[in-house]
Amino acid sequence: MNLLNRSFLTTAAALLSFSSAHAQTALPSLTGDWSGTLMGTLELTAHLTDPAGGPRTATLDIPARHANGLVMQFTAPADSVYLRLRQPVAAQFAGRRSADGQQLTGEWQQGLRSFPLTFSRAGGAKAAGPNRPQTPQPPFPYQSADVTFKNEKASITLAGTYTVPAAMGPFPAVVLLTGSGPEDRNETIFSHQPFAVLADYLTRHGIAVLRFDDRGVGQSGGTQKGMTSADYTTDAQAALAWLRAQPGIRKSQVGLLGHSEGGTAAIGAAGQPAGPDFLVLLAAPGVAGDELIVQQSLALVGLNISDPAQLAALEKQQRSMTRIIQKTPDDAQARTQLVALYNPTNAPNTAAAMEAQYAVMVSPFYRHLLADRPAQTLAKVHCPVLALGGSNDRQVPAALNLAATAAGLKAAGNRDVTTKELPGLNHLFQTAATGSPAEYSTIEETLAPAALALIGDWIAQHTRK
Repeated sequence: MNLLNRSFLTTAAALLSFSSAHAQTALPSLTGDWSGTLMGTLELTAHLTDPAGGPRTATLDIPARHANGLVMQFTAPADSVYLRLRQPVAAQFAGRRSADGQQLTGEWQQGLRSFPLTFSRAGGAKAAGPNRPQTPQPPFPYQSADVTFKNEKASITLAGTYTVPAAMGPFPAVVLLTGSGPEDRNETIFSHQPFAVLADYLTRHGIAVLRFDDRGVGQSGGTQKGMTSADYTTDAQAALAWLRAQPGIRKSQVGLLGHSEGGTAAIGAAGQPAGPDFLVLLAAPGVAGDELIVQQSLALVGLNISDPAQLAALEKQQRSMTRIIQKTPDDAQARTQLVALYNPTNAPNTAAAMEAQYAVMVSPFYRHLLADRPAQTLAKVHCPVLALGGSNDRQVPAALNLAATAAGLKAAGNRDVTTKELPGLNHLFQTAATGSPAEYSTIEETLAPAALALIGDWIAQHTRK
């Protein structure tokens, strides 16, 4: 759902400073079983072996993925703990021990995203699940079915949920496209299910909805490995074609709704033949990809740092990073230059913390992201567009990206363009105090009612018979 949830060095720097302050303290063994819940739904169990002498070892179980005994690299300098997974995906946990030694609190880093995660010793107290009052509960006043459809270009089958109003059709319809990284059809994060809430709202208001699992997620085939937003665009096209072919659907009133990177995929599909009849963009990038990464980093770090000199140094570093990647097509050479940029003193702890991120920075997805030029793709979009952003969005800053989106569309003569910055909403369109990703899990609201109403009303106005 998100392009980059943290500045790459924020967590590592905090852990390193804490570690150096406590490096001389003898700490109890971490040997044992540790359990945590990722994004509020995915249970993880880490089995740690931490002998007084000899190498540390660790394995990871993910029951919902039928994965057991995944080998992890385990290091624990002072109070910091690093668990690194290389297969089947590259991921890392970076955290530190609680004062009582019963919890490991930190972040799970996978791809371009970071999620808060706390591991607790087996047998310890387990926190109650968060309250999510907006999650739809049956019985539903509409039809709902699990469906599959084929992306012929990629030779993969995708699976999703199709909801249709109970009234007499035909109906307008929309495909929902999730943000970056592996997302299920509900865009589940921290037990929030934004797309389930959105699909429920729209279907209750007379709009048919298709939402689907990303490649390699849930019931969908394919893999995320090597995937870019261009590949996601072909998935969007396949979903659009399937939805248009369903009985009871108004063939000329079928749109795409994309959140974050899903917006990039939606824009790509809108500029091609047989594109959508309307477009809804939620926190979609409007500025060039390399500029987005810089502005995103500044917005996130700005939550904790206000010193102009420090922010200027970060901006310089981030711009150097993007130049290295863009000018160095050889991954090994680019990685060497990135190591020199982020870890000039070759500190081993920093190297461990950053290893997974270096791999992401030279990945096809990240290279494609940096090269993205929305102004060029938006110029090919001629259908009606609604573009929304939250004033507290720290990942795709709303004012900057909405202005760029409007300019790109209008430069090509598209006059049916509505852009709106919604006060107080974050990247997930929750009502938020600061917009920090750390707030996502603590907010009960899944989607602000004002945002739901605005989306529903705009689609209804553009799909009247």
